[in-house]
Amino acid sequence: MINPLDLTGRTILVTGASSEIGRATCILLSRLGAVLVLTGRQASRLEPIRQDLEGDRHVCLPFDLNQMEDIPHLLKEAAAQTGPLDGFAHIAGQQSLTPLRMASLEEIDQSLKTNLGSALALVKAFCKKGNHKPDSSIVLMSSVAGVVGQAGLSVYSAAKGGLISLARSLAVELSPAGIRVNAVAPGYIQTGSAEKIRKVLTPAQLEKLELDHPLGFGTPEDVAHAIAFLLSRSGRWITGTTLVVDGGYSAH
Repeated sequence: MINPLDLTGRTILVTGASSEIGRATCILLSRLGAVLVLTGRQASRLEPIRQDLEGDRHVCLPFDLNQMEDIPHLLKEAAAQTGPLDGFAHIAGQQSLTPLRMASLEEIDQSLKTNLGSALALVKAFCKKGNHKPDSSIVLMSSVAGVVGQAGLSVYSAAKGGLISLARSLAVELSPAGIRVNAVAPGYIQTGSAEKIRKVLTPAQLEKLELDHPLGFGTPEDVAHAIAFLLSRSGRWITGTTLVVDGGYSAH
């Protein structure tokens, strides 16, 4: 039986591979046949994930995306070790729960740099000759916070909303090169980082948040499947769009 999400023969770079969504994505992509380049800040967290993957050609390249000037070297090294890439999933990011009135200019700059600036730098480096193949796919990790207005998340929403706009513009700009660009916008996903949100909510607020997700809270695997679809050839005619994976949160 043909698997419509088959990624056999395709090489994908995954940033934030050591996060819970990153790990779930790497495991799924490897099961679909992809060769992966795993990136994250700590080598000690990447290697155990690599060992859990199907196949033995996967590569770990520890890297801090805040070192944006070195991102071209990261992409060049990835291509040198695995050959030109078929795409990447930019999962790394930084959650900011500081209301605008309390956020310092340094916090604002850091959020925009980590969430949006790193994406720009990655795409720029990916497009360099020798780093990618024709028929490539890029998936950027946005958030439902970039789709729906939410009090207290202005800084984070600005960065994640910027990724949605970036995907649209890049889709037009890079289509002549055969590169598709899309975003995924998850709602509340049950991860360790999401616990930060739970801790600042009252029981009543938490209950309302769950009720606002008609299908309940999501899992890292829910996001991983959306990413896999956009990376696969099943998404060959999809570019410049944002796949909202939020259990119905934004349907209100």
